[in-house]
Amino acid sequence: MPETLPIAGPMLGAAITIVGLLISWLVWRRRGAAAGLRGVAWSLVPLAAGLLGLMGTLWRAVADIVGIFAGLLFNPMVWAGVVVGGIAVVLFVASGFMRARGMGVRDPKAAEKPKAAGAGQAEGIAGPAPTAPQPGAQQPRKAQKKGKPAGGDDDFGDIEDLLRKHGIE
Repeated sequence: MPETLPIAGPMLGAAITIVGLLISWLVWRRRGAAAGLRGVAWSLVPLAAGLLGLMGTLWRAVADIVGIFAGLLFNPMVWAGVVVGGIAVVLFVASGFMRARGMGVRDPKAAEKPKAAGAGQAEGIAGPAPTAPQPGAQQPRKAQKKGKPAGGDDDFGDIEDLLRKHGIE
């Protein structure tokens, strides 16, 4: 919009207001007076902006925003940035899954964790599947210290150990 024409802003505002008033008239007939009056109020805003001298500023702002999006859309460097950002997000999420499963961690505690007994067992999100106790195997020392029988089949012992491991007693 040329800056030398001071009347261009009010004229553009008036044109937008006329279109808005026509739409408001249709809304008034379909939905009633309350909706029509609200439409008239919104229709007068562009005329007010034009008379206040804000229409040129709004025009430049809209043109700048459209230019930015057009530059983003057709610039191969921007698309390369989008691809690199996507790769970064995928790597971050993958490292979180690996850390949760103890894979690729150089931590002494992670190295001491026992692996699953079966080679073909499926692992869930929480870790390896629990193995069934061997018939002649001894109970852990914690169970023996608390007065539980060494060879008994206490089904809740494993659950209690897990709860203690996570700090829930």
